[in-house]
Amino acid sequence: MRLLIVGPQGAGKGTQAALLAESLGIPHVSTGDLFRANLAGGTELGMLVKKYVDSGELVPDEVTQDMVADRVSQPDAEPGFLLDGFPRNITQADWLTAMLDGRHAPIERVVLLTAPDQVLLDRMLSRGRADDTVEAITRRLDIYHRETTPLIDYYDGRVVHVDGVGEVDEVHRRVLEAVRSPLTAAGELRG
Repeated sequence: MRLLIVGPQGAGKGTQAALLAESLGIPHVSTGDLFRANLAGGTELGMLVKKYVDSGELVPDEVTQDMVADRVSQPDAEPGFLLDGFPRNITQADWLTAMLDGRHAPIERVVLLTAPDQVLLDRMLSRGRADDTVEAITRRLDIYHRETTPLIDYYDGRVVHVDGVGEVDEVHRRVLEAVRSPLTAAGELRG
């Protein structure tokens, strides 16, 4: 099964993605992990990422896309994969769709992990990270709502909404149920 997991920071995407990938026996493809692995491995792509990071620039989409394309072409991703952190916007989604359509392997389901902004704010503030100030978190949530939320319409019909509030195991149960349930034409769960 080829899946995406999307949601705002603090919704528990990383935790739920790791659990879901393990439950389904497919690789969890996190762009953050790809960056770290390529940097640590000293790959050509990793050296390119390092150049951008060291100069304080954002890593261009093309570099991220090359990493994603390479990772999903690995043998362990043949039966499926779970993308986490990519795509983040419509331009990246267009690229991903074209790349996967070329392989006759489209995204089958998009898990949208949701939580109210106040819950997200409280969760991120409780982590105690230096960059988790109210202003920084609010800015990141605004960027998410502006750039990533349009992916929900883009993947219309394949999106399952999952409430990300609750204990980790409870949310994981909801995610598994959503992924395994058939969709109606409007993308809502049946049953």
